[in-house]
Amino acid sequence: MTPQPPSSSQEQMHRAADRFAVRQARLHRRSVRLLWLLVGPGILVMLGENDAPSMLSYAATGSRFGIGFFLPFVVLTFVMAFIAQEITVRLGAATQTGHAELIYRRFGRFWGNFAMIDLLLTNFLTLVTEFVGIIAGSGYFGIPAAVAVVAGLAVVSTAVLVRRYWSWERVVLLMALFNLVFIPVAIMTHPNFARIGQAFLTWSPLAGGMSSQTLVILLADIGATITPWMLFFQQGAVSDKGLTTDDVRHGRIDTALGAALAALAAVACIIATSPLFFHHMDAKQFGAAQFAQALVPYVGSTGGMLFALGILEAGLVAAATISTSSAYAFGEVIRRIHSLNGSFREAKDFYLVLVGVAGAAGLLVLIPGFPLETVVIIVNVIAVLTMPPAIGFLLILANDHEIMGPLRSTWWLNAMGLSVGIFISLAGLAYAVSVIFPRWF
Repeated sequence: MTPQPPSSSQEQMHRAADRFAVRQARLHRRSVRLLWLLVGPGILVMLGENDAPSMLSYAATGSRFGIGFFLPFVVLTFVMAFIAQEITVRLGAATQTGHAELIYRRFGRFWGNFAMIDLLLTNFLTLVTEFVGIIAGSGYFGIPAAVAVVAGLAVVSTAVLVRRYWSWERVVLLMALFNLVFIPVAIMTHPNFARIGQAFLTWSPLAGGMSSQTLVILLADIGATITPWMLFFQQGAVSDKGLTTDDVRHGRIDTALGAALAALAAVACIIATSPLFFHHMDAKQFGAAQFAQALVPYVGSTGGMLFALGILEAGLVAAATISTSSAYAFGEVIRRIHSLNGSFREAKDFYLVLVGVAGAAGLLVLIPGFPLETVVIIVNVIAVLTMPPAIGFLLILANDHEIMGPLRSTWWLNAMGLSVGIFISLAGLAYAVSVIFPRWF
């Protein structure tokens, strides 16, 4: 087995302190405190995936299709996300190793490089869209784009200032909870709850049938929920937090809670923008910064402000988590210290990558004429197309007895994981067919 990467004295000290608190809570049977100490990675990864392009995809969905087919469909995608992320909890707890390093150790350098290029490319493109969302949300409040980008970089740089996983996690969690502002916005539209209930119970057919544009929205909503960076982030966070095999049950609760909160916010976003559909307003006329203004006649200035705040929050939280995902993977591959518990001197490469990729993405969106709205939808589609290999690696690792031991996937966990992989692969195949044979749609 390949030697473990180095760790810093500060990293070991902070993690030992966190583990001591967990042991004390478990010893004294303080179940609520124990849950509080162990939750974090699952909620963060799910609410982090409710990022700016995701919420804008849901907004486009609600304004174009209303509250029929897509409400249960989006909930289904979060169920699939939970299935995939539950595996990363077990992998992280069983191996105390990040996802990138595990791929290199298990599959070799070729496949390790393949997974790394896949991750870094999709992460960077997604980071670009996060800054699109940050600019869009800030624009509603009259904040210039350059100032918004600097503010986004400041949030990402919090990791360098804090240099403690626990503290960083709680700060970002607090910001992530603002994703729930879409719920009051949805309520402000005075939705028909009977109709919403019917949508979940009957699963209405797609309005207007299937077309290439409808397929893009479907893929964008899948990509809004399940992406490769989530695997790398949550497994890295589980390892950085120091979760062990004794903590897997709480890791599952953490991930399920995150999926439920994120699904609630996503459904609320669709409901909030559905008045645009019912009043026959074409979603194509709205850029990323204009959904909030378009909703003002239906939810008032307060609702428009909350919607814009939600888009801004989504971009900020995702910029922090996706940058961290890239830094985790980079540190694992070059075998340098890669922990939010490390000092800047000890983990300089890790922190420079974390801030550097966000800085490059932020600068890119400030280029005059950059096609912001086009990139937002396309990035989620790319995420779906790059997900099947990531699911394949995940399922093989989860069934490796040497790696997983007693936490290896059971037959029913494999069945669910394989179902997710097949669903995403078929979605990607359908998109490829729609591009090659557009007359079929």
